[in-house]
Amino acid sequence: MQQNQQLNNKQKLFGYATNQQRIIAAVLFLGIAGTFGLSALAANDKIDISWWLRPCGFKQRFGLPCPTCGMTTSLLAFSQGKIIEAFYIQPAAGLFCSITVVVAFLALFTAVFGVYFEFIKHIFAKVKIRNIIIALLVIIAAGWAVTLARALAD
Repeated sequence: MQQNQQLNNKQKLFGYATNQQRIIAAVLFLGIAGTFGLSALAANDKIDISWWLRPCGFKQRFGLPCPTCGMTTSLLAFSQGKIIEAFYIQPAAGLFCSITVVVAFLALFTAVFGVYFEFIKHIFAKVKIRNIIIALLVIIAAGWAVTLARALAD
């Protein structure tokens, strides 16, 4: 009896995805793939994104990089496959790109095979949005510290 209870108490890793979950996963994957695809085209000078990128007002005013300076350059390097260079340019952006690739893989797997990863549901049930926002802010602050240290060293 105890053995059966232990088997029932174990968390399942996989479940069946509903049609709605599969559609959401497909849209998520296509959005991420599209972003990286457009970034790769921009990095190879196939499309012009300069209209979207304006000079950094913070850098112009204070002479120091802002918290997000280098993120676009890092994304462009990451989308070209220069992952180490992306982390060097802006560590926070390199980390965000890496996490996004993992999310895209899980979304593709869910969309194509209909497999829903139960641990995702458990993570979002236990982790509060406030904690996620704090973690994102800490990562951006750490990336900013690196770019500020480089700017001050130059």
